[in-house]
Amino acid sequence: MFRPSCIAIALTAAGFVSVAHAADPALDTSAIESVTGLKGTYNESEKVFKVSKPRNDVKVSVDGWAMPPFMGLTSWAAFTPMKDGAMLMGDTVLFEDEVNPAMSAALDAGLQVTALHNHFFFDQPKVYFMHISGMGDARKLASGVKAVYDRVAQVRAAQPAPTTRFPADIAETSSITPGPIQAVFGTKVQSDNGMAKVVIGLTAQMHGKTVGSDMGVNTWAAFGGSDEQAVVGGDFAMREDELQTVLKTLRGEGIHIVAIHQHMTYEKPRILFLHYWGKGKAVDLAMSVKKALNAQRAVK
Repeated sequence: MFRPSCIAIALTAAGFVSVAHAADPALDTSAIESVTGLKGTYNESEKVFKVSKPRNDVKVSVDGWAMPPFMGLTSWAAFTPMKDGAMLMGDTVLFEDEVNPAMSAALDAGLQVTALHNHFFFDQPKVYFMHISGMGDARKLASGVKAVYDRVAQVRAAQPAPTTRFPADIAETSSITPGPIQAVFGTKVQSDNGMAKVVIGLTAQMHGKTVGSDMGVNTWAAFGGSDEQAVVGGDFAMREDELQTVLKTLRGEGIHIVAIHQHMTYEKPRILFLHYWGKGKAVDLAMSVKKALNAQRAVK
């Protein structure tokens, strides 16, 4: 009878070692440090190399208390080896006027943006957290992280204190003409006090029941202000594989992303929600949202 050690040797010789247990290539940690310009730490047990960047350039208070970076105001990016390179996950600490420039930098660098939300209440200035991910060559992933951090630094160099509004004005009195909006979307527009709103429903399964638009599974766009000085605010409902396409399209159109998260649990397929805000001419904003809808529908 073969002893277990003999069996293992025999299987190895025969080439039956599981791919799942094959050794991943080592990370070039020095390259990651060189590219990002940040010193990192290596966790041997998890095979993870992590770089971090405390946000100590802007003073933040939470609940009236001066918040040090150690308490949760540190951006980080973690790398772990994979067969064909590395996997990246990270969280980036951002102020409101940094979010969309940083997001565009991440997307342009080939990274994915997977969540955008707050961690605190009563924070001054408001702080948001943008989660990123990616797979591939470790040096390229590190370059993407560097691009994000550099873009944040550029925003702060231009204006040290975070701004409190997006550029462009919104007309105080709403007087949106619904006809052109309806023509863009090709669906009925709801009107109220000079505002216009479009709602496009989806369906999902929750606890064995179909849920749709009136249960909250929908994409919507609401328009206020005037036809020339308008604002659009809304929400996209998407499958996971549609998120990056919608993000890239909206950012390419100059629409600001203000949140990415889930609204439900146990739904099938999983639905993510993206909240957005844009300013400009009403018809132009409608066409930008419609472009993102078309891009979403084209995802196979």
